[in-house]
Amino acid sequence: MCEESGSTKEKGMSGMRDKMVIGRERLLFTNKALAALILPLIVEQFLAVLVGMADSVMVASVGEAAVSGVSLVDNIMILFTNLFAALATGGAVIAGQYLGQKNGKLASRAATQLIWFTMILAVVIMAVIYCGKWFILHVVFGEINADVMGHANTYLVIVTASIPFIALYNAGAAVFRAMGNSKVSMQVAMIMNVVNVAGNAILIYGFRRGTEGVAIPTLVSRITAAVLILVLLSKKENVIHMEKTLRFRPDWIMVKRILGIGIPNGLENSMFQLGKIIVLSLVSTFGTYAIAANAVCNAVANFQVLPGMAINLAITAVIARCVGAGDYEQAEYFTKKLIRLVYLCMWIINIIVLCLMPLVLWAYNLSDITAQTARSVLYFHSVSACLVWPVSFSIPSVLRAAGDAKVTMVISLASMWIFRIIFSYVLGGWLGLGVLGVWIAMVIDWCVRAVCMTLRYKKGKWKEIHSI
Repeated sequence: MCEESGSTKEKGMSGMRDKMVIGRERLLFTNKALAALILPLIVEQFLAVLVGMADSVMVASVGEAAVSGVSLVDNIMILFTNLFAALATGGAVIAGQYLGQKNGKLASRAATQLIWFTMILAVVIMAVIYCGKWFILHVVFGEINADVMGHANTYLVIVTASIPFIALYNAGAAVFRAMGNSKVSMQVAMIMNVVNVAGNAILIYGFRRGTEGVAIPTLVSRITAAVLILVLLSKKENVIHMEKTLRFRPDWIMVKRILGIGIPNGLENSMFQLGKIIVLSLVSTFGTYAIAANAVCNAVANFQVLPGMAINLAITAVIARCVGAGDYEQAEYFTKKLIRLVYLCMWIINIIVLCLMPLVLWAYNLSDITAQTARSVLYFHSVSACLVWPVSFSIPSVLRAAGDAKVTMVISLASMWIFRIIFSYVLGGWLGLGVLGVWIAMVIDWCVRAVCMTLRYKKGKWKEIHSI
């Protein structure tokens, strides 16, 4: 018994020594480096949500037709924004893995290929939208009145021109995150948001430009962000920098590696947005109060998961570096460490939101039935977000960073279509639970994802995938 105890003690001391060695000599990211990566991302995500809310308030002052027209176009734009964000993630993963190998030259080449390919694809998509403008306005949007059509047309024509610029900004920001430098993307995002909000205020309230007053600042702010991020990325003192060339020399092997992660991630994001639209159409059948309650819940829910979304971006950068270095021990160490951090932050933000909920619901000036519905949904969402969300969405970020994007996509899409969408109709419609039923279906989707993603992670197949 004494010998066993002594042996256990020795093993424990040995484990502690190993941890100390890892902590001091081997860790690719110190606590300070992680804080420097994560805090700007949280600020950036927070500002994005606030700016979105400010934009919606200013658009509302133009009139209901303007709100409808802008929101219709934004649903289309979000699809493409998600696509380019996914492509940027693919490039960041590949660049981060090369950085883990301490191969700055190939990491820079990956960044350059990402920037060029993103720009070309974005220009092509922009051209397709302009050519298919009539189809979008009259077929995709369905039967809308002339006033809404006019606002949608104006907004679409102007904002479509911004697609290449927001795509380039996303690509550049992702590369900076891969370097562990999210401060740059945060600063550029802040400038972009200030230009956008200030421009909206000046053109809407000062010059009474209506929908143009919403669209033009969006275009100008995205041009500003793209130019700034590319100028900063071209500086050679960066570990990863964009190669200065006026000609695109495609490295198809590198492009294939980027697309190997970017395409599955892009399909996942786009289908997720499509699923939201389908569910929204179901919610609209529950009545006006349900639409209003669901809209309020979506706005508040963005805040409830905001820290988790920010840390997931950091997870991609950290794990990609570890995988590139071939250090899967550190990959597992940082996975546990960062998921614990997600849980902590989710609990903190949700407690704050719940404490402020009476004030939030009062600010929206909701009817009694709408307020009651929103309150029930948000209480349920808060608890679920604290318990299930981190595993459902943080582990997939780990798998993508390791290059295991295809399986992640299959799990996510299957779970969304089977559980979120079908169960929304069953619980919300058939069983009469309304909006709450739709949100219960969403959490069921989270639970299925959590189980499947955890099993995939535990199996360790992601350690055998080599993206570079």
